[in-house]
Amino acid sequence: MAVISITTSQNIELEYDLSSLAERMVATIIDLVILAGYIIIIGMFTNFSGGLFEHGFGWIYLLLFLPVTFYSLLCETFLNGQSVGKRVMGIKVISLNGNPASFGQYLIRWLFRLIDLWIGSFVLAVIMIAVTEKHQRIGDIVAGTTLVKTRPRTAFQQTLYTPVADINYVVNYPEVTQLNDSDMQLIKEVLISVQKSGNTPLAIQTMQKIEAVLNIKSHHANPINFLYAVLSDYNHLTAKM
Repeated sequence: MAVISITTSQNIELEYDLSSLAERMVATIIDLVILAGYIIIIGMFTNFSGGLFEHGFGWIYLLLFLPVTFYSLLCETFLNGQSVGKRVMGIKVISLNGNPASFGQYLIRWLFRLIDLWIGSFVLAVIMIAVTEKHQRIGDIVAGTTLVKTRPRTAFQQTLYTPVADINYVVNYPEVTQLNDSDMQLIKEVLISVQKSGNTPLAIQTMQKIEAVLNIKSHHANPINFLYAVLSDYNHLTAKM
């Protein structure tokens, strides 16, 4: 399985499973089916309109087709890097710096669809995704994005944000309230990566970064235990807010 290593803005290196060519193709097919269904409905509406669009209301026809034109851009912008097809396949667009892609990056990907997909009849996009190291079509290369898997790799991922139920829970690091949900997501990704690869130095690096940001010193000899404690403390403290 292809993996991409991304260094985040916090100088922490994370690994993501790249989406495969087959997954991207199936996602595209799903999206095309949705668009085809929408166009059929518009066609039926046109037939039932009794020539409405021929009497000065053609702008309505153009308006109805805007969702088709901007489908991928709108979906990726409002669905956090996913279209309906991508969501079904469990893949999403991310920036190569590990952050969610920006609107500008989504816009570039959308503009280059004309070259990648339509002018090249999908052949160019398939070739580029197949031969590039990060599975990128031209639009991805220009925008600085790629597609990765979003589905949990193990049940371990599902337990990281379980609220602390113990009413007698003792907080280890009250300073964690200075962090935010994005920081917790990053810690979660680190733990998943360490569990998968056994890369303990990554956990140590993350622990040292948190210590520096919060101006604290770990009470845990094991950096993984420290990261778990930070997650648990954050869950416990933010649940009371």
